[in-house]
Amino acid sequence: MTAPAPPLALYVHMPWCVRKCPYCDFNSHQLKGRRPDADYIDALLRDFDTEKALLGDRRVQTVFFGGGTPSLFAPEEFAHLLAGLKQRIEFTPDAEITLEANPGTVERGNFAGYRDAGVNRVSLGAQTFEPRALQLLGRIHSADDTLRAVHELRDARLGNFNLDLMYGLPGQRPQAALSDVESALALGPAHISHYQLTLEPGTVFHARPPQLPDEEDVWRMQTECQELLAAAGYGQYEVSAYARDGARCRHNLNYWQFGDYVGLGAGAHGKLTVSAPDRVLRTVKPKQPREYLQLMHGATGPIGDRRFVTPPQLPFEFMLNSLRLNEGFAERDYQLRTGLPVAGLAGRFAAAVGRGLLERTADGWRATELGRRFLNDLQAGFLE
Repeated sequence: MTAPAPPLALYVHMPWCVRKCPYCDFNSHQLKGRRPDADYIDALLRDFDTEKALLGDRRVQTVFFGGGTPSLFAPEEFAHLLAGLKQRIEFTPDAEITLEANPGTVERGNFAGYRDAGVNRVSLGAQTFEPRALQLLGRIHSADDTLRAVHELRDARLGNFNLDLMYGLPGQRPQAALSDVESALALGPAHISHYQLTLEPGTVFHARPPQLPDEEDVWRMQTECQELLAAAGYGQYEVSAYARDGARCRHNLNYWQFGDYVGLGAGAHGKLTVSAPDRVLRTVKPKQPREYLQLMHGATGPIGDRRFVTPPQLPFEFMLNSLRLNEGFAERDYQLRTGLPVAGLAGRFAAAVGRGLLERTADGWRATELGRRFLNDLQAGFLE
């Protein structure tokens, strides 16, 4: 009997920003001159055409427009793109369609226009409400811009929105991190992403590191902010994700549950299960927008890097995602998504349990509180 295909999502990368932030390691490029809006939208549709043969009769459950700054593109471009995609593949009636946006007025279109184009969820990059911290992070918006953006979201009947917050910022004290969460809660978002600033290779901050808080202060920020979020009714369901009831991000859940997603756009990553459960295909499109556009012009087949994940690599790839979830994973889902018997991990489970990093659930496994704190160590136990 053939295993059911995993849920299917689309990730669409819009690679341009007004200015590159010094901490950002995403594939984003500072806008210089005119954006090739129409050309890029057409390239995205051709990109999908090169991938659709692998999708069969599957339906799209979620779409995520990430960047870069997708809100640099006009609502009309999103309407054209979504209409084109829906001509090519069926969307579920309740498909979640998320747009990343920055609060700065320079970058923001009309939220009512994005809603009319088909967007029903927005992720707003607030990061912090402290003016000095925004400046240090290279952000081009102010706290007032975030407040105005939230009011416009509500006026546009886009109440399903996320606020991105960072903690562990240069020179930040625990009380300042708590104050950011309090400011976010006052705006009543459906979802809050709360994650620690890290110095990623290839970024300005990695080359010229700012003075960050010590580990003890960062741990205080994390735990005290978690308590504040929980008291306000935001349940933590993943390392950095907190949501009101019914407002978990379905697109990100699909990543963490080892679902499938088509990656469209410059630098976009994809993951598809093809032919059989143990045939997991990873795809990466060219990072440079100019190269991507040139290759997509007249492309008759997929472009970029494509590789199959070997069976020995699958346990780590699965755990890299699923152990981020507070609920962990069911053994049945591991077997369905990887095509591998869970019995083959018995020794690794036992080792992680012995270190106090992993615990049994009714139908599977999850990280303990200690395991969540030392998640990298727990995940590394499943490396080939």
